[in-house]
Amino acid sequence: MRAAVVRTPSGPFTVEEVRDPSPRAGEIMVQVAACGVCHTDLHIHDGSVAFPLPCVLGHEVSGTVVETGAGVTGLQTGDRVVGAFIMPCGSCAMCAAGREELCEPFFAHNRLKGTLYDGETRLHDAAGEPLAMYSMGGLGELAVMPALAAARLPDELPLIEPAILGCALLTAYGAVRHVADLQPGQTVAVVGAGGVGTSIVQVARALGAGRIIAVDTAADKLAAATALGATHVVNAAAGDAADAVRELTRGAGADVVFEAVGLPATFRQATEIVADGGRCVMVGIAPTGRTAEVEITRLVRRKLQILGSFGGRPRADLPALMRMAADGQLDLRGAISERFTLDQADTAYTRLREGTIVGRAIIEMDAAA
Repeated sequence: MRAAVVRTPSGPFTVEEVRDPSPRAGEIMVQVAACGVCHTDLHIHDGSVAFPLPCVLGHEVSGTVVETGAGVTGLQTGDRVVGAFIMPCGSCAMCAAGREELCEPFFAHNRLKGTLYDGETRLHDAAGEPLAMYSMGGLGELAVMPALAAARLPDELPLIEPAILGCALLTAYGAVRHVADLQPGQTVAVVGAGGVGTSIVQVARALGAGRIIAVDTAADKLAAATALGATHVVNAAAGDAADAVRELTRGAGADVVFEAVGLPATFRQATEIVADGGRCVMVGIAPTGRTAEVEITRLVRRKLQILGSFGGRPRADLPALMRMAADGQLDLRGAISERFTLDQADTAYTRLREGTIVGRAIIEMDAAA
């Protein structure tokens, strides 16, 4: 098969012929139709988050099951599925407690070593040398993943666009539903209107938020957030964002603030925007070791909550998101602003690094070059 391989930090995404993988017990192999272009991949690409190289990135996919390993139930060859970036083992203490977003083998094996849970990768280059897998290694024509990481698409949804359910919207759903525990009518602010930020806007709208305030420094991203459900926007390049949000909320601030950038400045900004007694849900990933400041006295006296959120729970949340999309509560097509071919993977990630992609871009495997 063909896959986009990264061999050196900040090196090119080079499309190579690599050996076809094969699923083992409890796993499925998917013919990838589409893979989302996510900023988290860039932290691996530039070395700001440690991960073994060479590797195949890409961690939100849609496609068709072409082979199943021993013991797989519930999915079969020919099923159209979405694969989640969090790949639960189903048996560790966290998975058993229903906290599969904290699956122990996922972090110990996949995120640290680039392997699946027997300690081995399923990907090898043409010479037989191992290639690390970031999640399922979605920037390839075939991807192997634990069957528990995938959910079958309902017939009424297309195959391509739901790829973004596997990370952008799964991350948003986990933050809004499980961590923020958003209540109907509450005011939400979303700091950062990229692919994940606009997904938070969509999920917050679907789950009953009142006002939804998108905060960014780019007018085109704020326009995209408005199209996807933001009721108000604040351009942080034009003035103090905290003042602007408080003006929109009659001095109160937002009940819940989602930070979707991962920068120290926006982390601090989120704590300044939130209302007294409110919740700051931090979603943006930063380079390893990066820290941020918060005003201690305001945190204590005003009873602010600062909460981390890393994705959702694939077995329950992917089907929930699919139902929301099928019911018209999520606009998958509108969330995707650009489409690239596999041969254009390096261009796609260069554009993402430069900040010129609005919303979410995807790689379509069968698209003509």
